[in-house]
Amino acid sequence: MRLELRNGNFGYTQERLLLRDISFALEQGRIMTILGQNGIGKTTLLKCLIGLLKWQKGQTLVDGKPLHSLKECEAIGYVPQAHRSVFAFTVAEMTAMGRARHVPLFGTPSQWDRQRVEKALQIVGIEGLKDRLCTQLSGGQLQLVYIARALVNEPQLLIMDEPESHLDYKNQQLILNLVRKLRDEKGISCIINTHYPDHALRISDDTLMLGQDRYLFGPSEEIITEATMKEFFEVNVKILSVPGLQKKSKAFAVVD
Repeated sequence: MRLELRNGNFGYTQERLLLRDISFALEQGRIMTILGQNGIGKTTLLKCLIGLLKWQKGQTLVDGKPLHSLKECEAIGYVPQAHRSVFAFTVAEMTAMGRARHVPLFGTPSQWDRQRVEKALQIVGIEGLKDRLCTQLSGGQLQLVYIARALVNEPQLLIMDEPESHLDYKNQQLILNLVRKLRDEKGISCIINTHYPDHALRISDDTLMLGQDRYLFGPSEEIITEATMKEFFEVNVKILSVPGLQKKSKAFAVVD
């Protein structure tokens, strides 16, 4: 599946556009990260991509066909920013909500739906928590439930809004490793809005970097550089190669 944005424009007021003429294309089996300062429009971009907000100009395309809503394309799963659950649903029940469009009003999930739930929980590694109440989970566990809920329809693309935010370092690594697993073992593409340029440099194939007056899109190693971090984030960083590792890796450090 190929997802493309052509000349996307959006603003919350008529006087000022938040997003102006954004274009990019994501091929199947690739991870794309979206970077930019707070308030630059990262979450807004994701919402426009899937039709939660309407582009004022431009369009989202899936395999060349316009996408207006997620209801039109089950091949895309959406994971919003995680918030603490206040409802006493079990992990299995919360995950099954991803199948809601297939369950009749006042109906219950079928055996096929329950099998989908079991499979999704196994993929993210929390099948042992299926009977636990979501109100009793840690932040990292709850984030995995939301990802499982998006995976229950076996999507080809996951769109994730800050999946590693508000988590401790261990759970951040857990989420990042899961994203790579989904790409490498399942061939699932991912678009991730993140506050962490170092995470983007580590796991993503492509990066969209949003600024006030312009944006950049391309291979992550070409987009996330010391120069662009200075321009787009107004911080000085050093990006160094780490020797002695089988896979090419980079160290990312802020310089005062």
